[in-house]
Amino acid sequence: MSFNNLQLNISHLLSNLRPWLTLFIVVWLLGSLGLGWLVNSLLILVGLLFLAPIVLFFGFRWWIQQNLISDRCPVCGYGVTGLNNTQLQCSNCGEQLFIQERQIQRFTPEGTIDVNAIEVPSQSMEDS
Repeated sequence: MSFNNLQLNISHLLSNLRPWLTLFIVVWLLGSLGLGWLVNSLLILVGLLFLAPIVLFFGFRWWIQQNLISDRCPVCGYGVTGLNNTQLQCSNCGEQLFIQERQIQRFTPEGTIDVNAIEVPSQSMEDS
């Protein structure tokens, strides 16, 4: 191996290590000057930046489990999914629905009386 090749390999190695060496020297100087609190603050900030997405992911997942409601449309019986305390429309029959207290209900404007009809079998006079 020639001397020029050795010089070229060393300069290439130093150019790759330069950012890391600079960071190490800056941290060492700040620590030696009594600014360790600054280094600790930066390390805590970096730690929070790594932990925040994990905490947000699990928090959002918990919130979705608490607020996502799946039930059947009270009009046509088709499966409907929506968020608690929101309005939505049944994709099968088009009925306006409202999810309240983890139950899907028909949305009725103020003053409307919603009646559930039941079928009563008729009896003739001869049957009795």
